[in-house]
Amino acid sequence: MEETESKSSTIITISDVLEYLFCPRFIYFMYCLDIPQHEESRFKVIKGRDVHKKRQMTNREYVRKKLNCISKESEVYVVSKEHHIKGIVDEVLFLEDDTAAPLEYKFAEYKDKVFSTYKYQLVLQALLIKENYNIEVEKGYICYTRSNNMIKELAFKLSDFKKANDIITDIIQIVDKGKYPKATRSKNKCIDCCYRNICV
Repeated sequence: MEETESKSSTIITISDVLEYLFCPRFIYFMYCLDIPQHEESRFKVIKGRDVHKKRQMTNREYVRKKLNCISKESEVYVVSKEHHIKGIVDEVLFLEDDTAAPLEYKFAEYKDKVFSTYKYQLVLQALLIKENYNIEVEKGYICYTRSNNMIKELAFKLSDFKKANDIITDIIQIVDKGKYPKATRSKNKCIDCCYRNICV
C-alpha cells in the first residue's frame, strides 16, 4: 500500500468511488469545495432506493438456491481501516464452497455488459467482506430487477483488487491534499452534470 494512503486517516465510501469513476472531479467538488450534488431529485436514484426497500419484503429463496448459498446477511454495514473505505452491502452470501460473495440489486435492465461502476462496487464490497469476515471472496453477483431479476456473476481477479486500491489512493489524494483531478474523458457525461457550470 502506498505511503500516502497508509498515513491517511480518511475513510471514503463506496459511493465516493462510484462518483469518482463517473468523473474524478465529483470528489473535488464534494469534499474540497463542499458543494453537494442534490442527487435526491434524480429518477434512478429515487427508484433505486425504492428497490432496496421493496426487496426486503420479497421472497429471495430462489436466489439463494440458484447460487448455492447456505446463508446470508442483508444490509450489512462494513468498514475497513486498512483499505480506507466503508459501505453497505445489499447481501453477503455465504456459499457451499466456504467462500462468500456480495450480491447487489440494481434498478436496471441487463444490456449485454456489466458497467465498470457495478463491477468495482462489488470488488470494493469483496475487500470489505474479506477483511471483516476473514473469508475468501472470489466472485460477486448483480441482480437486475428490470430484467426479471436476472443474476449476473462476476469473477474477481487480483488485478481487480489492485485497481480498486489504486482508485482509493487517488481519491484520498484529492480529499487530503485538495488535488484538482482531470475531468472525465467522456464529454457526454458533462451534458447533465450538476457541476458543469463551475467545472473548468
